[in-house]
Amino acid sequence: MDFTLDDTQTEIAALAAKVLGAEDDPWRALASSGLLALALPPDLEGDGLGVAEVAQVLTEVGRAAAPVPAYTALALGVLPVETLGTPQQRADLLPPVAAGEALLTAALHEPSAPLTGQPAATARAADGKWLLSGVKTAVPYAREATRILTPVTTPHGTAVYLVDPQADGVTLVPTPTSAGTPEYTVRLDDVAAEESDLLFDRGAVAALHRFALAGALAVGDGLLAGALALTVKHVGERTQFGRPLATFQAVAGQIADVYVASRTVHLAVTSAVWRLAAGLDADAELDVAAYWLAEEAPKALATCHHLHGGVGVDETYPLHRYSSAVKDLGRALGGAAHRLGRLGERVAG
Repeated sequence: MDFTLDDTQTEIAALAAKVLGAEDDPWRALASSGLLALALPPDLEGDGLGVAEVAQVLTEVGRAAAPVPAYTALALGVLPVETLGTPQQRADLLPPVAAGEALLTAALHEPSAPLTGQPAATARAADGKWLLSGVKTAVPYAREATRILTPVTTPHGTAVYLVDPQADGVTLVPTPTSAGTPEYTVRLDDVAAEESDLLFDRGAVAALHRFALAGALAVGDGLLAGALALTVKHVGERTQFGRPLATFQAVAGQIADVYVASRTVHLAVTSAVWRLAAGLDADAELDVAAYWLAEEAPKALATCHHLHGGVGVDETYPLHRYSSAVKDLGRALGGAAHRLGRLGERVAG
């Protein structure tokens, strides 16, 4: 099966790489280039594209290890709101994100329950409104976001509500990350929500998780490829005993291992994103790719650091941006053990 990029995706990847290579503000540059508006419909001055094209932007963000909230804004915000939201929700929330003036995020995790499909957080009806209560962990950019897409359990099943982080009853507790990007534990104590805050789709939680996984995988694919390219350049230029490091058999073998890991992850990610974009059942492919990334990327980055020697731990050298981002991304996926458990449940089921 052919998973090669079409012309549009190739052009998007090239434009994203060029924009992210600029010396000025990369987030503002992404917005001004139109890359944040790819998934918006034409009536909102977007391009009407989907997850496959957005994934190309996120891959290039990962390849550059760019410190921008693209994953949060696009995979956790724009894609699910565009797919699940009402016309009014899309019109209100998406254009400011596309302009680089606002953020959307999602609360995917709960204590000891990453990417839970059955949230412990609840919504109950009271006086014509819904009151949301619960605890969400590892929510990126929660304080900076306009709305937090929040999965809850209701008397009728699961749902996703759009929560204002400044609303009464919302408490934001900062939590540390490896890359230093903003992240919070979000506590909800009878936070009032209107019917207009509900994403209208019975499968909203599952759809949100698919977009989150696809986006994280795209970023991870780029991170691994970028770290590999950086390491190949280093061992090709750095000399020892009068010879480039790359000519030593032990070094060549280790960089080959990183290459194999990168290409394997790339194939798994490309397959999963392609199926999701084509409207096919992509859940198994997303689970496989998520496990491979969570399992292989940290080991590959450790090898890259080893091959750099002391240079690899220099904070003025970019490799630490890749390894830190990979650690945070692994948590966003739930970790390798969690991903393997999900695959085991799939096989057992």
